[in-house]
Amino acid sequence: MDIVVKGRKTEVPERFRKHVAEKLKLDKIQKLDAKVIRLDVEVSKELNPRQADRSDRVEITLRHRGPVIRAEAAAPDPYAALDLAAEKLESRLRRRHDKRTSRRGNGRIPASDVAVTVPDAAVLDGNGALATSAPEDDGASDVTRVGPLEVQGEGPLICREKTHKAAPMTLDQALYEMELVGHDFYLFVDFDTKHPSVVYRRHAYDYGVIHLEPDPFVDEPPHGAGGALGG
Repeated sequence: MDIVVKGRKTEVPERFRKHVAEKLKLDKIQKLDAKVIRLDVEVSKELNPRQADRSDRVEITLRHRGPVIRAEAAAPDPYAALDLAAEKLESRLRRRHDKRTSRRGNGRIPASDVAVTVPDAAVLDGNGALATSAPEDDGASDVTRVGPLEVQGEGPLICREKTHKAAPMTLDQALYEMELVGHDFYLFVDFDTKHPSVVYRRHAYDYGVIHLEPDPFVDEPPHGAGGALGG
């Protein structure tokens, strides 16, 4: 992994370049993100005397297999600005690393404790199949009851339902959030269209995006229709 230090409208002394290499320890960063390819450090200076307390700005850009991760800070001197930016970068990397680690199974509930921990959880019979109840005597199709839910025929079965408030965001923000949580897809509200959208990871580090636009000619869902978005 390379560290590239450059100045924007200012000279970068060799002493500061060495300090950057000492401050941004490669082994520590690679422990939090093994896919890091390069670190770009840009130093700029504000010449307005009214902004003397924020005259030096340092921006760190971490490039890896996915959207870049940036951290920037301003201070009265470049060394202090570098310290602040490095702390922000490490915090974001650590938060991203912890979320990815938690996805691998930390805190999972043992199967024997599911019934106690999760009320109204689905129950399996001795063969590993979903336990079902007897059908209703009303001439209708078979009805399966799982807790408070009733499922007609073979499903579909909704095991969990959640509602989240979501502030509209741009596509770049959605890509960043997806990388931050370590998921392969991210559901968001598009800032420009205000429509639900999904960004997802494709092969070879490419990304795709799906936008959902309401159909003005459909007032109610067709019988037996499911969602528009498949797996």
